[in-house]
Amino acid sequence: MVTERDRYSTGRLTARPVNTSGKAEFTTGVQRLGLDSKKDGLFYVPKRYSNSQPAALAVMLHGAGAPAEQGLSLLQRYADEKNIILIAPASRSYSWDIIASDAFGPDVIFIDQALEFVFGNFAIDPAHVAIGGFSDGASYGLCLGLTNGDLFTHIMAFSPGFVYTLEKNGKPNVYISHGVHDTVLPIDPCARRVVPQLQRQGLEVNYTEFEGGHEIPSNIAESAAEWFIGSDTVSQQAKP
Repeated sequence: MVTERDRYSTGRLTARPVNTSGKAEFTTGVQRLGLDSKKDGLFYVPKRYSNSQPAALAVMLHGAGAPAEQGLSLLQRYADEKNIILIAPASRSYSWDIIASDAFGPDVIFIDQALEFVFGNFAIDPAHVAIGGFSDGASYGLCLGLTNGDLFTHIMAFSPGFVYTLEKNGKPNVYISHGVHDTVLPIDPCARRVVPQLQRQGLEVNYTEFEGGHEIPSNIAESAAEWFIGSDTVSQQAKP
């Protein structure tokens, strides 16, 4: 008998942006996903969101042992200006499943449920759907982003440690940043190994090294947000 976990064992997501007009009623700001009574996640609806204009969407993943709020904080300061809806799930264990248990499973299921909820309630621009995160969240964002590159158009990985996939689909654009003095996930065996690996696969990688440690300087986060939306910004399209 094939279980739900079996269906997600390669990291494949099934949710897709099918709602072009959004629900009639919505609330802006930070809200709980309402998918788990013990370990839930958050989502953020920007002030500029309108059902008549599809928003960008970014799934942002926290580092090991951190709360969902960390994932939300990665891009929240840019969400209103650039009309980005954010999803910040909490990992089922201390870190993401492929890291905590060496297998895809419960976190893929939870993220798929979160995506299905947002896709079903908000108008999302399918040309601007991203996944990313910090530290372990960056690694997991790369894993799911490459596995589901036919859904995610962009991946934003801040200080990742590795990338692992059982299958690859599509060719998402990738943004990676890493501090040259990172002592938690040193840059040489991490980003400097991952970036050439992705480039050999024919992926376009925007790679930035900075003077710093295991962190995300504000200019790096802003650069990633600008890169994700691009010059033809969703926020500009939404202006009357």
